[in-house]
Amino acid sequence: MNSHELFERAKKVAPGGVHSPVRSFRSVGGEPIFFKSSKGAYLYDIEGKEYVDFCLSFGPLILGHRDPEVEDVVRETIELAWTFGACEPYSLELAEFIVNEVPWVEKIRFVSSGTEAVMSALRVARAATGRDRVLKFDGCYHGHLDALLVKSGSGLAGEPSSDSAGISARQMADTLVLPLDDEKQVEELFEKYGKEIAVLAIEPMPANYGLLLQRKEFLQKITDVARQYGTLVLFDEVISGFRVGMRGYSEIVGIEPDIVTYGKIIGGGFPVGAYAGKAKLMDLVAPSGPVYQAGTLSGNPVGMRAGLATLKKLKTQNVYKTLQERTLSFTKEAVSILNKNSNIEWDVSTEASIFWFHQKTDKPIRAISQIPEYHKENFAKLFHALLKQGIYFAPSGYEVGFLSLAHDDQVLEKTLDAFKKVSSL
Repeated sequence: MNSHELFERAKKVAPGGVHSPVRSFRSVGGEPIFFKSSKGAYLYDIEGKEYVDFCLSFGPLILGHRDPEVEDVVRETIELAWTFGACEPYSLELAEFIVNEVPWVEKIRFVSSGTEAVMSALRVARAATGRDRVLKFDGCYHGHLDALLVKSGSGLAGEPSSDSAGISARQMADTLVLPLDDEKQVEELFEKYGKEIAVLAIEPMPANYGLLLQRKEFLQKITDVARQYGTLVLFDEVISGFRVGMRGYSEIVGIEPDIVTYGKIIGGGFPVGAYAGKAKLMDLVAPSGPVYQAGTLSGNPVGMRAGLATLKKLKTQNVYKTLQERTLSFTKEAVSILNKNSNIEWDVSTEASIFWFHQKTDKPIRAISQIPEYHKENFAKLFHALLKQGIYFAPSGYEVGFLSLAHDDQVLEKTLDAFKKVSSL
């Protein structure tokens, strides 16, 4: 049985043959690879071929696949319990760790995905402010909840349109959308709708439509404007939280959000999400307050213990510094190699252990309108050229890449050798 045969079977029983759209390879062309196992920096497909993995399940595996220390905890936990649906000490221990590490987190509620976390955070914001409208930004992704799966229309707060079928016009009506990196439009929007906006939601480090690194001045200005009008500020750190540092991107830019959402790394490779903030906001959540939210598998013991083991290792073993140095060195050399063999000039954007290859531009890419015209096609060629050499990136030019602690010098040298074998693009 090979991947093609499995994909044909999968298309008969699952939409598009996948359980999350990007896995289908539609963005890059071709058919998806079916993987059987993983370890460290490597994936192994069902036919036994080895790939160096820079997707890392889209970010959670900061220590690599099945890190030995985390794996020991997982095995131990599975022998204790799989799920309780009741109170247990494991979510408490992870919550205490996060609250002790992040000053703007006084209380936290665990859920099972980033989408669920953002959905719940919006509900809290609306309850706290008594307002309905939400402001988001083009180029930021907050999961597939209806309220934020919306893109901008034309002009200032023009009629929004949906990124998905099945979202009602009534649902979209309360969502306002603006471009990133434009303080003036934010000010003008708040002058018109400020008293109606419950929450300004943003990825402070947008990493779902390329790596669109924002100016600190922009993030500070929109935070100040929002608070001037009594609007809460939600930082979606599902990707950046505990990936770029123990306190996330909020610490890098020196801004404390009112509400923050987490996911990925805090589950150590298992399904998890969380929303958190000041106690006065979080105490609005049931059973303390009137905002209802519940989850059968919330605080799953395996994910809680795997997440805590991961965070403890990040804190005690200087992982962030190591990963940043490796990422900068690796991506710089990779771009140099690409530009010797390519018909276009490549560049890379990086933050901590996150990177994004793209065509070189005159200025930093901070908004989706600034992404080079043929980026999707150029990346698809690069993706397949590297795939043939046993290098696996996320199958979309708009997804970022990640390094893990398992990507040591030997793994990265092997990867750079693969880059050298890539023919003219």
